[in-house]
Amino acid sequence: MRPARRWLLEIGVAVLLVMLLRIFVMESFHVPSDSMAPTIEPGDRVVVTKIGAADIARGDVIVFDGTDTFAVADRTPFASDGLIGRILSGAASTLSIRLGEQDFLKRVAGVGGDHLTCTPEGGLVVNGDQVTEPWLEPGTAACDTPFDVEVPQGRLFVLGDNRSDSADSRAHLGDPGGGMVPVEDVVGHVSWRYWPLDRLGGLEH
Repeated sequence: MRPARRWLLEIGVAVLLVMLLRIFVMESFHVPSDSMAPTIEPGDRVVVTKIGAADIARGDVIVFDGTDTFAVADRTPFASDGLIGRILSGAASTLSIRLGEQDFLKRVAGVGGDHLTCTPEGGLVVNGDQVTEPWLEPGTAACDTPFDVEVPQGRLFVLGDNRSDSADSRAHLGDPGGGMVPVEDVVGHVSWRYWPLDRLGGLEH
């Protein structure tokens, strides 16, 4: 094999491996908003682990596709749910392009079967137990207005850590689906922050 052809083949294999890694194992996301501050600040770059994406617990920070629950968006013909669509979406993601998806980063407050209530004075209560939320800024109320919800099986109730500036499940309670995120829409768990360097490290859940 000619050196030039071998070089091109090696580059092609390397690019394919990177694409497959991003599709099935992990992916990098840039965070544009402050809805998860102070845990994750605008401009942070995080790594999302896709292995075990369906194994979700309260307190986990996740990225999910909110196309059908949080955002109005049409998938492009290239972003199908099949293998080809996933590969093409992975290729686009390698170029920092996300086709036909609306990705959101939030913290899981409730999973299927949970009963959640919240008042500004009493805080967040899940299944009758008061929830300690160390990720909130001191003095921040768990909610601005009361809510009382039951989370259906296979769904998630998510909140931003910056409760006064987060369009999360609370903002969609009156929408079809009640702002509950299907587990199958979860891209993965946010496991690591790699930028900026002075905030490098994992996230506490």
